[in-house]
Amino acid sequence: MGFFSAVKKIFSSKEQNEEAKQSHPAQEESATLSVTDNIEQDKTDKTSPISLVQEEDNKEEPLILEKDDSSLSQKDAPIATKAEGSLADIDKDFEELVLALRKTDAKLSSWLSITLENLDKADDLFWKRLTYLLKALETPQSEADIFCHEFKVWLERMDYHYINDFRSELQYRLALALGLEDEEDERDRLFLKVQQGLERTRNQLGKGLKTLFAGHDKLGESFFEELEELFIMSDMGADLSIKLVAKLRDHARANKLEDTKDLLPYLQKEVSQLFSTPKRIVAVNPPEVVLLIGVNGVGKTTTIAKLAYRAKMQGKKVLIAGADTFRAAAVEQLETWATRVGADFYSKGSGADPAAVAYEAMDKALTGGYDIIFIDTAGRLHNKSNLMDELQKIRNVIGKKHAGAPHRSILVIDATTGQNALQQTKVFKESGGVDEIILTKLDGTAKGGVALSIASTFEVPITFIGLGEKMEDLRPFHADDFAKALLGEKSE
Repeated sequence: MGFFSAVKKIFSSKEQNEEAKQSHPAQEESATLSVTDNIEQDKTDKTSPISLVQEEDNKEEPLILEKDDSSLSQKDAPIATKAEGSLADIDKDFEELVLALRKTDAKLSSWLSITLENLDKADDLFWKRLTYLLKALETPQSEADIFCHEFKVWLERMDYHYINDFRSELQYRLALALGLEDEEDERDRLFLKVQQGLERTRNQLGKGLKTLFAGHDKLGESFFEELEELFIMSDMGADLSIKLVAKLRDHARANKLEDTKDLLPYLQKEVSQLFSTPKRIVAVNPPEVVLLIGVNGVGKTTTIAKLAYRAKMQGKKVLIAGADTFRAAAVEQLETWATRVGADFYSKGSGADPAAVAYEAMDKALTGGYDIIFIDTAGRLHNKSNLMDELQKIRNVIGKKHAGAPHRSILVIDATTGQNALQQTKVFKESGGVDEIILTKLDGTAKGGVALSIASTFEVPITFIGLGEKMEDLRPFHADDFAKALLGEKSE
């Protein structure tokens, strides 16, 4: 269940409204009564300890929209909100805001742009507008209060005051909370982020492809040999490079292609298909147990924090367990991150038995009503058999405590390691299983082609990619977008 349980898209098209008014003359009257009823219901929702709406007394009169057929159509009618008095008492800023929201495109970036227009810092007007936007999206008051409170705490902790410093973070939080991450506009934002993150790889592979295709008008053996060399230099690995070029040769021959430019669409398709994996059961018996594994230095701790942050923004109750008791200060670092993202934390401190930590953390997760628990493990060197045995012990005790757990074993891999990532995946997969892979530090390497090697060699999905240090820099992996960004193409 998402963070905002009652969010609905209410910005319908003008044509739909006009049609509705013709077929139902009394629609405006019933809409007024419905909005009034919703506000009366909101007045009974006082579960949140934080309220950004200050009420002078408990005798607040319901706000009723005053119908004026001569000036406003139903589409342009202001949205009701908790405000003092009637529509005439609403601040002109908010009346203009509502009218603008109704007229703009129904997408998050447009709504946010209008909400933040003429604002430059997080002052009282900013919080009023943000609260009003959430209300306009029919967010329950208690959930809107929690969202604003947690964002305000984060701004204070980060010492951010100006909107330019946190606008991207705000849009990311809203997209997660409102379930709009797959919205077309958000996907475009993600594509740009992926393009930026893969800049070094794209400079090598994407620009290399452009140069190669520009230097060869016609397909021939010299073209395919240079293409194979370019793939290998981009860290795809020799086996995959040879296989991919062979497919391109066969495709060109079968379709009697002569021009090199005709090969590009098929290349993108083949790269995208490398990431296809078999379907798997994703349903779990709660709480969902996620085990994070990987070698030292891959960014596992910050990845856990980012995953926990996403889960929190989606309305889940989150627990993080620090079972990496092997590395000095690992527990303290993870606890700090848990505090930053607002997740609960459990550990027994450095030097404790990792399996015992995992077992007791499961107790806490089961009795505490948690939706998901992330369990950190020591950054095991994949050639250390005793550490691999310890990882298997953790799996066993979790499974005994909670049937079916761990539900997901996520291997975190540093993209800068190049082909060494293949060996890591192989060993971890053989030692206990890997359900999915998160590829980190793609923004700092020219070896993004290693993602293709992993996908081609192992039937393990890449679910997220790390593109930077911010919470929003862990993004869902989309094969088509990745292929386009990797090959230097533009988003459609």
